[in-house]
Amino acid sequence: MVNLECTIGRIIRDHHLIEPETTVVVAVSAGPDSMALLHILASLQRTLQCGLIAAYVDHGLRPSEIPDEIGCVRQAAQLIEVPCEILSVNTKDFAAGEKRSLEDAARLLRYQALRDCAHRHGARAIAVAHTADDQVEEILLRLLRGSGRKGLAGMQLHNDDLIRPLLQTTKEQVLEYLAGRGIFYCHDSSNDGLYYLRNRVRHVLLPLLEKDFDPGIRSALLKTAENFSEDEDYLTGCVEEVWQQLIRPGPDGQAESYALDRHEFIALHACLQRRLLERLLWSLGCPARYAHIMNIQQAAINGRNGSELHLSRGLRVGIKRDVLEFTYPRGRTVWRGKLSDSR
Repeated sequence: MVNLECTIGRIIRDHHLIEPETTVVVAVSAGPDSMALLHILASLQRTLQCGLIAAYVDHGLRPSEIPDEIGCVRQAAQLIEVPCEILSVNTKDFAAGEKRSLEDAARLLRYQALRDCAHRHGARAIAVAHTADDQVEEILLRLLRGSGRKGLAGMQLHNDDLIRPLLQTTKEQVLEYLAGRGIFYCHDSSNDGLYYLRNRVRHVLLPLLEKDFDPGIRSALLKTAENFSEDEDYLTGCVEEVWQQLIRPGPDGQAESYALDRHEFIALHACLQRRLLERLLWSLGCPARYAHIMNIQQAAINGRNGSELHLSRGLRVGIKRDVLEFTYPRGRTVWRGKLSDSR
């Protein structure tokens, strides 16, 4: 059990997950993974020279279990002398209003609540308890949804303000640690049923793959994600390089606009073309939908001079002889009409 603490400490230091003299919000659901994460970080707190805040998010979905979970988190936080916050969100109303699934709504509200908590306390990182088992499930989910190389790279140890110190730790190792330390945790009944796709992957698909196809499927998927992650690091650097070469401010110095060198863009490999366009659209606050990316790619190659593309939220792509111009002629608002009509 001590070895696991040492291992996680080394991962945190090697990957610079927690900087000295900073505060970390630890997302604690009272389940085994997050309870292990809280105790491991508490054991490393003096070495890491960081502050910790335990944060429990009440999604309002399991009223019969929530009081026990809150009590579990509060008791653990008191025992290890860590401040504790209970955050509440209204998942059902949000899901209905936004026409989202409960699972998706809960995830969005949970991270928003955790980020609000981090902001109040000046915390620079939010620690979540995703394990290697969660990574395997996530890769399969993304594969089923048709993700590309970037998606199949899986979750990362460090992603903006989120850190995942247990991402290379298995569920078995977590349970051994908890048993060895005598740490109590709660069971989330929503993980048992087959209503959610993730649960079907966990309880049906993975056991089937292990039994009838490859007993080492988990290790194989983790290795695949690791390889894809390394490829992503390299390709991200390539995109940064071509961005500096091909992208410049848009026409007449308009805010939120870019001009893309058409000839240089066409000379790029198709893989870099798509990635550059994805980054460009995200930079402009426009959803980087696959269909939009492919349409822009084809317009750069075959588009007629003076034509244009209409994308989401009022973004227009003007096709010129030498450049593609990305602009919001009337700001970020949905409207009809040609780009030339607004000038």
